[in-house]
Amino acid sequence: MKKIISFRFSLILFIIGLMTAIQYNTLNEPNSRDTRDVWEVRQELSREKQLHSELLSEIGQLSETLSKYEDAADQSPEQALVETVEDLRKTAGLTETAGPGIEVSIEPSPEAVALGQNIEGIAPDLLIRFVNEINRFNGLYVSIDGNRIVNTTAIRDINGRTTVNTVPIQTPPFNIKIVANSMEDTETLYNHLLSSPLRDDFYIDDLIVEVSEPTAELAIEAYGKDIDYNLLEEAKE
Repeated sequence: MKKIISFRFSLILFIIGLMTAIQYNTLNEPNSRDTRDVWEVRQELSREKQLHSELLSEIGQLSETLSKYEDAADQSPEQALVETVEDLRKTAGLTETAGPGIEVSIEPSPEAVALGQNIEGIAPDLLIRFVNEINRFNGLYVSIDGNRIVNTTAIRDINGRTTVNTVPIQTPPFNIKIVANSMEDTETLYNHLLSSPLRDDFYIDDLIVEVSEPTAELAIEAYGKDIDYNLLEEAKE
């Protein structure tokens, strides 16, 4: 009788211990696991390498600027400051920029025109996706329907109209100008846009993306509004 009671007691303790161990593992198991395949991991690695390349490029530009100041210390520091300010204005989009580039035309699809469908305009999310797509390439200067894209640019829906810098974008067709630093970069962007799956997303919205041949000289306008500097603070030495 004692053996039976001891066996039952041991069995109950075993079950309790097993349930406690299962509960402990459940609580300590991560909520989500990394289920990405090899291709997704490679894409993430590519983005990290691109970010690393951008940081190295910025470090190189800052080192070049510092070298200008050091070289001009005994010659013309004022000229170095003027050149730096002009470079910053160009980077910020406050001056007209010209160089090799391409022109992208957003137009109603032929099927929509043939069927007499009403093209109301481009959705802001779709336009944002396009800008994000080309921003994968460094050193680009962009204007959408005559509105220069800068760091403070907002693309949003205002009263049912898609706006860039609070300016409504006209109903397609309209043009997007893109200027790059070199002809090689322009051709790379051109080939990328021709093969981009993003064009299918435009087609779903009854729009097509026409990309012009790369040109050696394309000019885009400067940012036409004042930039708010109220949130800027002087960097401490």
